[in-house]
This record gives sequence, structure tokens and C-alpha cells, in this order.
Amino acid sequence: MNNRSAIHLIVPAFLGVLIFTFFPLIQIAIPTFQAKGNVFAEYVRFLQNSYNLQVIARTFMISVITVIIVLVLGLPVSLWIARQKVGVKQVLSLLILFPMLTNAVVRNFAWIIILGKDGILNKLFMALHISNQPVSILYTNISIVIGSVYLFLPIMITSLIGSISELNIEVEEAAAVLGATPLTSFFKVLIPQLTPGIFTGCILVFAGTMTAYTTPQILGGNRHLVMSTLIYQQAMTLGNWQSASVVAIVLILISAFSMWLMRRISHMLDRRPSLA
Repeated sequence: MNNRSAIHLIVPAFLGVLIFTFFPLIQIAIPTFQAKGNVFAEYVRFLQNSYNLQVIARTFMISVITVIIVLVLGLPVSLWIARQKVGVKQVLSLLILFPMLTNAVVRNFAWIIILGKDGILNKLFMALHISNQPVSILYTNISIVIGSVYLFLPIMITSLIGSISELNIEVEEAAAVLGATPLTSFFKVLIPQLTPGIFTGCILVFAGTMTAYTTPQILGGNRHLVMSTLIYQQAMTLGNWQSASVVAIVLILISAFSMWLMRRISHMLDRRPSLA
């Protein structure tokens, strides 16, 4: 294939990406720079508001906590699944992905039944005499984290299974022959090789949690807004589309910078030999 034919094939795809990805972003960004005097006045006003900073901090905190919990839960499960026989691994992988076939709204409403004051969890606490009265779990940051972990855990496990399946088990066996304990082999042999897969999963979970709307709206309510629900509030409830556009652009910038930073760290920690 010559260069001209390659260009002819690339141009339609490039135009499609340009039109359906960047053009809507440009349309969102344009109203935020129409303030008189200082073009960044809307962003300055947004960042000077302490409540908006609390929303940003809450969104970032929930995303980071979700990533940590999902990684801690997903790593051993994915390691166990990846070491099973091919048939068993395929069945387990399908079971892991099965919850994703259910609508996110339905799954989050199920958590209302579990976490509510008359829910299953509170009844269990009271039956075990852990608490004498219902605990307020629903419509808190904790409930958002729980829902986010449930929502994105399959993504982390799937990402790690692919990375673990590509590992050479002989490296671990060699470490064991040289006297490495299972714990030492896990942290000094296995984890360094899984760094790209771990960071790929972390990026996907972090980006998904930062931009998720359904889970924070249903499980967080109006008292614990995150940036996505703040966008909805500003646009649909208050009718302030300019402010909603500012929040959207800030959310995009924070997410993009965080993902770029994690990718940089992943490349720095990747100990796999280069093929170049």
C-alpha cells in the first residue's frame, strides 16, 4: 500500500474523530471564554468558590479511594483466575463480566435496598448487635465509593487477567529456586512485571469514577455532589449552561492530566526489557 492510499483510508476516520469528538468539546468550551475583559474570568470565578473546590476534592478523593480498593480486591482475584485452566478461566471471566450486562441504574437501585436504613446491611448490623440503631450509609461518600467499586471492579479484573496471562511463570519459579519467599516473589517479581496492566486498569477505573454520573446521583443524592452531578445541577436545574460548561472543561482537564501522569509513572516503573 502506497502513502497516498494510506492517507485516503486515514482521512475519513480522522474527520470522524474530529467531528464527533473534538467539535462537541469546542462547542462546550467556547461559551466559557466569552466573559468581557479576562477570557478566563469564568474559570477564576469557579475556582474561587470554596464549594466548587470541595466538589473537586470530593470527586478526586472518591476516585482515588475507588482505584485503591478495586486494585486491592482485583489483584488477587485476577491472579487466581489467570492461573486456572483455559475452560475454567473463560467461565470465570464471563461471570466477572456478567454484572456489566445489567443496566447501571438497576444495579445502583439494588444498593439502595442494601444500604438503606431499613436495608439488608443495617438489619445485619442490628441482628449482630454491632449497632443499636440504623447506620446512615446511603447518600454519603461511602455509598458512592461502594457503588463505584462494584461498578468498576470487573474492569480492573479483566485488565489484570490479560496482563497476568502474558507473564512467564518460569521467572517466578526461578525466584523460588533462588530462595525468594512467596511474599517476596509477589512484590519483587510479579508486581514489577504487572505494572503496565495495573496502571492501565487504574487509569480506566479512575477516569470512569471521575466522570460517572449515575452512581453518584443515585447513591450520593443532592448533598454529596461530585463534578458530574454538579454539571447536571447547573445545566438542568439552574439553567446555567455557561457554568455547566466550565465545570465540564475543568473535569476534562483534571481527568486528562491525571491519566497522563499515571501513564508517565507507569512508563517509569515498567521494568520489562525494551524490544527496540
